[in-house]
Amino acid sequence: MKKRTSNRRTAIVDIGSNSIRLVVYQGPSRVPAILFNEKVMAGLGKELSTTGAIAKDSMALAVRGLKRFHRLCLEMEVDNIKSFATAAVRDASNGEDLLKVAHEIGYDVAVLQGEEEAESAALGVISGIPNAKGIVGDLGGGSLELAMVDQGKVLERFSFPLGVLRVADLRAKGQDALKSQVRKMLKKTGWEKNAQELPFYLVGGSWRSLARLDMFDSKYSLPVIHNYEMEQRRAQRLVSRLALLNKEKLKAVPGLSTSRIPTLKDAAWLLSMLVRYLNSSKMVVSAYGVREGLLFQSISKQEAARDPLLLATEDAGSVQARFPANSKLLGKWIAEIFSDDPAEWHRIRQAACNLGDVAWRANPNFRAERGLEMGLHGNWVGITGAEREMLGQALYTSFGGGNDVFPGGGQLASEKATQRAISWGLAMRLGQRLSGGTRNPLEQTHIHRSGEKLKLTIPGELVHLYGDVVAKRHGHLANILGLEPVMTSD
Repeated sequence: MKKRTSNRRTAIVDIGSNSIRLVVYQGPSRVPAILFNEKVMAGLGKELSTTGAIAKDSMALAVRGLKRFHRLCLEMEVDNIKSFATAAVRDASNGEDLLKVAHEIGYDVAVLQGEEEAESAALGVISGIPNAKGIVGDLGGGSLELAMVDQGKVLERFSFPLGVLRVADLRAKGQDALKSQVRKMLKKTGWEKNAQELPFYLVGGSWRSLARLDMFDSKYSLPVIHNYEMEQRRAQRLVSRLALLNKEKLKAVPGLSTSRIPTLKDAAWLLSMLVRYLNSSKMVVSAYGVREGLLFQSISKQEAARDPLLLATEDAGSVQARFPANSKLLGKWIAEIFSDDPAEWHRIRQAACNLGDVAWRANPNFRAERGLEMGLHGNWVGITGAEREMLGQALYTSFGGGNDVFPGGGQLASEKATQRAISWGLAMRLGQRLSGGTRNPLEQTHIHRSGEKLKLTIPGELVHLYGDVVAKRHGHLANILGLEPVMTSD
């Protein structure tokens, strides 16, 4: 493979029991961007419970997919291919046959044992939701992995042969058969008491598809699934909904993979039983799983400790900014005005500043919409839906949206949070206009509250930067904060 000196690309080939997927990453190792993502629904585990082997048609699909993926990696000049297999290959009597062919194609496949898979899935959740505390459930085609996470660490880990492709056979024996199996599994964990009322983090395509259906039913205002939350009772509600929906209606659900439709009912039944017996406080969806967990394991502790939202927005902002490396300065410049913000808002405000120059190339009439799109729908992790609204609102305002709430906004964030984000946007807009996006004015000037005044202090050699447009924006910000604008020169 060709080697490049920068922007290294890593590919992960995930040979799962239901699908085989290629994901190509590039960018900061803590939060690399996805360049390419494709899956083949090979169904390697579909006959494990009856024959104990990978079916011939599934084997053929897998081999064709692996050959295509390897060729794509060559064409994309990928520096490093990581490949792993899970339950189907692990348990199938002919799993070694697939591994042999994969080796001939050019893969060095690591077969993850159950607890390894559970740990990687849990680390993926920690990577994307750093404050995660609760139980991670990773539902694959051939197995279910459960892990307890707290304070950035993976505690107990378990793997059970109850993937979504095996649930149907149990359900065919009657609902009591599935209930009995779930109870036996959970008894082995010893979590009957200490796991009570903790969040249950959903990993895996089947459960993400269920979440898509719930988002559609609840008219959720964002199309972003990561960190989407559901009340525990919604799991049983999904079981009832799926009993009434046919395939055609399910195809109309935005973002729901049609290849997952045949197993949705089984996935819903299993989820409803798990969260009921665990008495989970809520369900939280993670877009990150085993693949991201493996990447997370490969980086240093120092890198792993970095805030994924701030790192990703800083990287995206620097690529698109007129004058890179000024995002931190802008954040510092406005920070004193908002020193009374709740601690959890500080990072959202800085993330907005990191993206504070991303729309300058857009048509002037659509810069606000461009900023909103970047903040609201960006591929960020470590951020909730309400925080996305704040981020999008700040950018919408900064790029000319005025004092208005962005169209469709204010549904997830509180009115107080929305108004604060508008104030951030106006402060960013003032800082960008005063400095022209350059470094020195942000370093040399100072804006802060002083009693009932919003004071902007400018050194003598820069005083001419305080033109009419800057004065107008200073007044606009002061007005929304209920303060009097004052400019002083020293």
